[in-house]
Amino acid sequence: MTPINDVKRVAVVGTGVIGASWAAHFLAHGLDVNATDPSPGAEDRLRAAVAQHWPTLERFGLAEGASVDRLRFHDSLEDAVAVADFVQENGPERMDFKIELFRRMDAAAPPETILASSSSGLAISGVQSGCVHPQRVVLGHPFNPPHLIPLVEVIGGEQTSPDTIARTMAFYAAIGKRPIHVKREVKGHIANRLQAALWREAFHLVNEGVASVADIDTAIAHGPGLRWAVMGPFMNLHLSGGAGGIEHLLAHLGGPIEDWWRDLGAPSMTDALKQQVVQGVDDALGTRHTADLQAARDTLLLNLIRAKAETGTLD
Repeated sequence: MTPINDVKRVAVVGTGVIGASWAAHFLAHGLDVNATDPSPGAEDRLRAAVAQHWPTLERFGLAEGASVDRLRFHDSLEDAVAVADFVQENGPERMDFKIELFRRMDAAAPPETILASSSSGLAISGVQSGCVHPQRVVLGHPFNPPHLIPLVEVIGGEQTSPDTIARTMAFYAAIGKRPIHVKREVKGHIANRLQAALWREAFHLVNEGVASVADIDTAIAHGPGLRWAVMGPFMNLHLSGGAGGIEHLLAHLGGPIEDWWRDLGAPSMTDALKQQVVQGVDDALGTRHTADLQAARDTLLLNLIRAKAETGTLD
């Protein structure tokens, strides 16, 4: 097997929002990037997206040799992966499409090259089912935007080898990611399931007329969301328990928490509810532009990630 620290060239297959962000991240860490996408105008959109992300990445700090000039676009999928040391796939979320795409990549890439999928919900066991070398197929699910957010969920399928898991974890860690190994396949993996639990109750509260869209966003962004950005739910519970920690908290609030669970809603995504939420977001936006919000968000994310790293205490 190729040692993971010998990864010099990454193929990015599919260059939409996620793929372009991945490409920028790989370039910023001094890697060569072979990109491919069959969509008309894909190369121009990719280069524009990388140029847009680059100033933020420069503020993060670029690796030695990092350059946008190390990006190459290939019209042929096979050409893009043929000399890649690692492949990051970002195609449409359709199992039939993924199976055929990975079959083609498996046939064209060197046998030791890891084939990773960014899929947000598909089981990698299905994705690898058409491959001759399924042991090197793995899920490497990022959190949007990948060039900023460190989390990557690494999941093996039924035929993925332990060596592939270990090498994938090591590669992502080497380029500044915070990979976690999801022990078994579940719909939505870990982070999306946690988000979905919050979204479910948020939509329920809007549907029941308990709160407006804006007030729910305020409740999270100016309440628990601030703590969650610093550390996760279990460590936050531990700190909330004072000197007795999480054991003390669960002894006193375990019952009420369970009671809240039983009262949580289960809304249906009706057309009326969707329109209510869309209108609520429009009202909350007012005269602000989405692009301006995104730029402000990215600046704050950059500062937060830096600050967390500088503490030397927070994971």
